[in-house]
Order: sequence, then structure tokens, then C-alpha cells
Amino acid sequence: MYKLVVVGGKLRGQEFELHDGENTLGRSEDCDIHFPVNGVSKKHMAVTVTKDAAYLQDLGSSNGTFLNGKIIKRATVKNGDKVALPDSILQVVYVEEKKIIIKKRAQEEDEDDDIDFMSDTPPAPESLPAKVIWAFKYKLMPVFHGINEEYEWRVLFGILLAVLSVITITLTIFPVIQSSKRTLLLETAERGAHYAEEIARTNARALEAKNLDQLNTAFMNNIKDVTSYDLFELDGRIVRPLVRMNSYITDTHSIKVKEWAQKTRTEENIYKKRLDGGEIGIGKKIMAFNPKTGTTEPVGVIAIRFSPKSLAVEAQESTKAYLEALMTSFLVAIVFFSIVYYLTIKPLDEMKYQIEEALRGKRRNLESRFLFSEMNSLRSSVNSILQRNRELQNEEMDSEFAEMESDEGYVNTLKEFMRGAGVPVVVLDSEKSVQAVSTDAEDITGIRESSSQGMSISDVSREKGFAGTIIELCDNSANNGGTNQEGEYELQGNSYEIHVSSLLGKDNFAKAYYITFIRS
Repeated sequence: MYKLVVVGGKLRGQEFELHDGENTLGRSEDCDIHFPVNGVSKKHMAVTVTKDAAYLQDLGSSNGTFLNGKIIKRATVKNGDKVALPDSILQVVYVEEKKIIIKKRAQEEDEDDDIDFMSDTPPAPESLPAKVIWAFKYKLMPVFHGINEEYEWRVLFGILLAVLSVITITLTIFPVIQSSKRTLLLETAERGAHYAEEIARTNARALEAKNLDQLNTAFMNNIKDVTSYDLFELDGRIVRPLVRMNSYITDTHSIKVKEWAQKTRTEENIYKKRLDGGEIGIGKKIMAFNPKTGTTEPVGVIAIRFSPKSLAVEAQESTKAYLEALMTSFLVAIVFFSIVYYLTIKPLDEMKYQIEEALRGKRRNLESRFLFSEMNSLRSSVNSILQRNRELQNEEMDSEFAEMESDEGYVNTLKEFMRGAGVPVVVLDSEKSVQAVSTDAEDITGIRESSSQGMSISDVSREKGFAGTIIELCDNSANNGGTNQEGEYELQGNSYEIHVSSLLGKDNFAKAYYITFIRS
């Protein structure tokens, strides 16, 4: 029995058994072997297994099939042969009758070696700083890694940044707000104490005689911020205001003040507390001189409810300040998010571009201009894969891979074709940069050869839709063996059919594009 074992690339380690007869391989799910790797054609190749041998056939793939370093269309394969596909290397393995034992042992070895790097946790270190880092990396971060499996990295990063902004503003603004509230409470308490002292001063004789029924507190009715007040004896009997005289206190705040006064009979401090509805409650003992003992002692208690306008203003200002700080923080967070996001993906885009260059034979190794040491191991792994691919090819293929094949010869060939063309023509190189534009093509596209030569078609085209159409047709032609691709676009008020064909180089990549325009 034959099978294909992936020994390099994205699907490394996977095995595909080959049944007798034809076995197709490609990105299409209709193939016998579904091989979802970029660069592999929908139906890339087929391996036909007979009783005596196995045959490999390329099914017209766009990037070709290499057997032991040489590109082939059809060839016989044997045990140990290596088949190179884009970003993958497969080895042909012939399994004899003892396959069950061998497979069982191989599976046991794979199970021993198959370690999930996400769940593999090293033992905790001894030192405290290292232990903190270990706990953060292997205990806390797996929670966020799990969230990242459900949501895109950029979404998760944005959420964390927003949460950080809210927490930071809350921790910095709230203490200031609380401090202003305490200051307002103290100022209001001083006012309440002043009112109590005023009652004691204007009613000194009545207080000395402990005749609270004769007290004059009329000035309290003219204070705007005072919602209500109770002046009562230590046992809770109200003496002022007159409308509640001789009744006992029922107001919750007054009861709290009475309890406070009974516990602190010999002290002259102030009771202060924020009440519901935005009010401030103040309590103060009314002190009088006792000629018998020669000391001052409490003879009554006043409980005042304040509703100062400054309290409502302070609440509005605090809310406004918090919201302003929050909005400013969000704007800063958006800028910070953009900087970090694009700073992170730039090295990834660079690596992707360099990998494409390496696969096209224009680069041997990946190198970076950016200092991002965390990506060094990934870059080294990719360079190792590229080196392994080169080792599978013979010296001739390796030489072609190492030396960049120039677009110039292909471009010049298409320029010669353009001379005898009777229709508007544009010639692009492999980078889709303008190399030649016929006079007729200049008139309908507005692209002048003299000012646009060597520039990307997307930069010189006045209409981005037109450039996008050309680029799409070029890519389709390159991915389909250079065959003609057709499209349609309106230029200068007229509809034109656009035909794009590409010339493929020895590495099976497009080196030049020939674009013609036919008026519909």
C-alpha cells in the first residue's frame, strides 16, 4: 500500500493513504485528498496506484509539481521519493505487510512527541519575581488566549484598552470627586454649628434657666438652604419649631442625632452625614452655662437638614468632569490602539512579502528592518523551510532559485508584439508596473508612457476601479497558466473589452502582462 506523508509545510505530519486507481490531490473538497494550502491548485496532481507501481501526474497546476527537485508532467514514483508543492513537501511511502506494527509504533511515538504548546506548563520557579511572571504567563494569560480563540486579536485588544481607560479614569477622578464632597460636607457642618451657637448666644438666659420653651429660633425660618430642623431636649421632646412643640421626634435624622448626643454628652463635636435626596444632615448640642457647677453642659440638641444648591452644582460638575476625562481617555486610547496595531502588523506584512519573494526565487532568506526579537524564532523557522526546499532540488534548480530571473526579456518580447498590434495595448512587468503604452491606449486610458514608465498601474491610473480590474485580470491569468482573461470597463464614455495574457518564467511565475482593449 502506498501513502503520502507530509514532511514539510503547513500540514506537516499528516498522512494520506492511496487507494488502488487514481487519487487526485488539490484544494477542492471534491479531490480524493483535500489539501487546503495556498498556492496549491484546486486539482493539482494525481497519483495512480496499480498492482506493480505508482504514477504521478500534474493536472495542469498553476505552480507546477516537482519530483525530487525536478518539475514533471508525468512520472513513476517509488518509495522515498519527495514531491514538492507550494509551501509543502510530501514523501511517497510504500508500506509492506508489517504496516500494522509499524503504524502502531509510529502512533505511539507521535503521541509521546505531540505536545500542545498552549497547555504545556513548565514548573513554577523558586524566586518571587520569576514566580510572578510565571503566574501571569501561564495562569492569567491562558484566559485571554481562550478569548482570542473566539474573537479577533484587534477586537480583544480594543476591548482591553477601553476597560483600561475606564479603570484609570475611575481611579484618578473619583478620589478628587470624593475629596470635594468631603470638603462640602465639612463646610455645611460648620454652618450648622454656627446656627447652633447663634441659638445659644441669643438665648443664653433661657438656656441657663433650662427654659427651652422660651427659645427664639425665628431666624432659622429665613435660611434658604435649610429644608427642616428639630430643636429638642435630650429626651427627644421638640421645643422648636412651634408647629411641632411638645411632640417627640420622629424624623430618622433627628433620631440618629439624639442617639449621637446621648453617647457624647460631655463633648462639643458635630454630627454630619449625607442623607438621601441630595441632602446633608447636621447635628449639634446646644450648650449652656451651669452656675452651680461653673461649667457648660448640653441642655438641648438641634438637628438640621440642609439642601444646599452647591451640592447639586457639585454633583453636576463632578459628572461632567468624569465624562470629559473619559472621552479624552477614549480618544487617546484610539490613537494608541492605531499606533500599536499598525506597529505590530507591519513586520508581519514585511515577512509575508519576503516569503512571496523567496517563493518566486527573488530572495534566499528573510530579513527584517524592524527590531522585533519575538519574531526571530518564526523567521528562523521559515528560513529553515526555504533552505530545506532548496536542498530537495538539484544544483540546476538551486541555481535558478538563487539567481533572480529578470522580467526584462519577457517585457521586451511583449513590446515587440505590441508593435504589430492593431488595437490599444499596455505592457506591465511582474510587479504590475507600466513598461509600455501604445498611442491608442494612451488616448483611452489617460496613461502616458513617458510619465508613468516604471510606476505601478494603481498609482498612475486616474480611476481606481480601472486599476483594480486590470490587477484582478492579471492575477487570474498568472494563476491559470498565463491564459487569456477577459473583463469589461467603460473608458472615455465607451465600453471596452479588456483582455489580459501573461508570460510565465522558468519558475512558473508571471514575468510580464499583455493587456489589449477592444471597443464593444
